[in-house]
Amino acid sequence: MATSRTSGARGAARSGAGESAAAEPRRTGPLIVTEDLGLLDDLLRLCAAAGVEPEVHHRVPERRAGWTDPPLVLVGDDAAGRCRGAARRAGLVLVGRDRDDPGIWRLAVEIGAECVLRLPEAESLLVDRIADAAEGVGRQALAVGVVGGRGGAGASTLACGLALAAARTGRRTLLVDGDPLGGGLDVLLGGEREEGRRWPDFAASKGRLAGGALEESLPSVRGVRVLSWGREPTVPVPPEAVRSVLAAARRRGGVVVVDLPRGTDASAAEAVAQLDLGLLVVPGELRAVAAAHRVASTLSAGVRDLRAVVRGPYAAGLDERWVADALRLPLAGELPYDPGIVADQDAGVPPGAEPRGALGRFCDAFWARALAPGGAA
Repeated sequence: MATSRTSGARGAARSGAGESAAAEPRRTGPLIVTEDLGLLDDLLRLCAAAGVEPEVHHRVPERRAGWTDPPLVLVGDDAAGRCRGAARRAGLVLVGRDRDDPGIWRLAVEIGAECVLRLPEAESLLVDRIADAAEGVGRQALAVGVVGGRGGAGASTLACGLALAAARTGRRTLLVDGDPLGGGLDVLLGGEREEGRRWPDFAASKGRLAGGALEESLPSVRGVRVLSWGREPTVPVPPEAVRSVLAAARRRGGVVVVDLPRGTDASAAEAVAQLDLGLLVVPGELRAVAAAHRVASTLSAGVRDLRAVVRGPYAAGLDERWVADALRLPLAGELPYDPGIVADQDAGVPPGAEPRGALGRFCDAFWARALAPGGAA
């Protein structure tokens, strides 16, 4: 049996010898089974791109745990025959290069492979599979976007309240400031002095980011990880960076709340594309409804589920149902007018931090519906 880690995988593969697996601590990388040195080079490169260190064998490991414990097993098409009879397990991928080999599908069935991936065409997909397995990715986070039907509608206030309410349930929670001109959600939460990375630090991001590293790099305020803009002059964040950051955040599970700008540039459109649910905050007045119509028509093309949150007080003859019907949107709920929010903020209490307040009660009720099994807001 030959085994090695990435530091010496090529050498071990050539010599047919390597260090005992028991001599090294367990790693979260995949198990690679192949004697094809060219294929091994490619798989090691893809593991490095995913930020993990694999273990390499020429055949099924003698220890059963060496086969069943890794989060992912990558079997080269040259080694598939040697894997017949091994214990069936999830996360087994057969990797090959020969597009004209019809027997590869038969081999995949015989060893219980979930799929067959051919290089180089499937390199990007394989990097994602490797990284997902290493991170222990399960169900993606529920991503909720909040946007104002007009300026001053209270979207940022609601976004903060939703994030704090989600954190009270014990779920992993990330609050994303999607509006570079909004003044900073870290300030609204009272965390502007907290150490951590802000949007400008991710402006050059491309491709895949590690979800755990992203989470740990952000400021934490009252149990909520916050990605905001900081105080320096605004640095443009391109769409590909927004895509990388939000995709990494979602892979960690829990809840992601995005405070969206009312404008629709390419970066904002990328954020919208990541959402499961959008909440359009509309004050109960005719001019706000007219403005919200334009926002809703823009968002509806990108948000799969857009709903209205109607905020009092109301103009004569209006109520929450009338506003939602006028916008032709489902009603997510009525957000009662809460004059105490301004006083709380002056006292350093973030909006929604008090679960007995009107905003806190609304947000708790929202998550009780949205996070229930099979639930929707």
